[in-house]
Formats: sequence, C-alpha cells, structure tokens
Amino acid sequence: MLAKPSVTLKRHINGKPEQVFAAWTDPQKIVRWFGPHETLLDTVKAELDVRVGGKFWVSFNTDDGEFHKVGGTYREVFPHERLQFTWAWHSTPERESLVTVTIRPDGDGSMLTLLHEQFFDQAAADGHKRGWTETLEKLAAEFE
Repeated sequence: MLAKPSVTLKRHINGKPEQVFAAWTDPQKIVRWFGPHETLLDTVKAELDVRVGGKFWVSFNTDDGEFHKVGGTYREVFPHERLQFTWAWHSTPERESLVTVTIRPDGDGSMLTLLHEQFFDQAAADGHKRGWTETLEKLAAEFE
C-alpha cells in the first residue's frame, strides 16, 4: 500500500511555548487566528475539550459564502509542548487525518512544527498545505 501524503510546516513565533500552546487550546484565542486568509474573522467559532479523548470543533465562513466545520479527538496533550488530534471536515467525515503540533523554545520565541498526515490524496494535502500556511501566518501575526 502506498504511503498517504503528509504536510510538514515549521514557523518561528514570537511567543513563549506556553503562549503559543494557549493560542491552540483556548477557544477565545483560537477564534482570533484560525483559518486561511479568506476566513471571515467574526464567523470563527470553537469548542475545545483539551484532554486525551476530548473532542473539538472549529467552524468558520469564508468570503465566498461557504461554511466550513472541522473537528476531531485529542490523542496527545503535553502542555506547552505537543498536541495531537484527529482531523475531519464535516462534509467528508470518512476522510480522517492526523495533526501533530510540536512547540519548542526557540531563542526568545517558539518554533512550531505542524505535521498533518494520513491525507486521503495529494489534492487534499496540497489544499491543506495552503490553508495551514495561511493559518500559521495569522497565528504568528498574533505575537508580533
């Protein structure tokens, strides 16, 4: 069987690991930066039960009028260091993939590594690479 596609992105963020971790795990913080550039900021909503086995979902509208909702289950939660969670869009729940966010101290900030693996196909990986790249730009901007 062929390996499923994956995407790895690294981004320096001008925030301490505990601040970056909070940006991913506090619903009031994640709604300020989550989603690609075409996300309508005031439409982002999130429910996060950040514990192993806990569930999450995030939803948003984009400027083309589309509604998007993604969710999953936390597999690993290591405060200020690592989050791992399943990932599936409400429109294609059978296409579950896996996201691992690793946060390491890096100078006076943090190095965030996002690994998104087990994509359904290369097109899904390519779309998520664009979406995550834009999303991480917005996250980094929260700390500038």
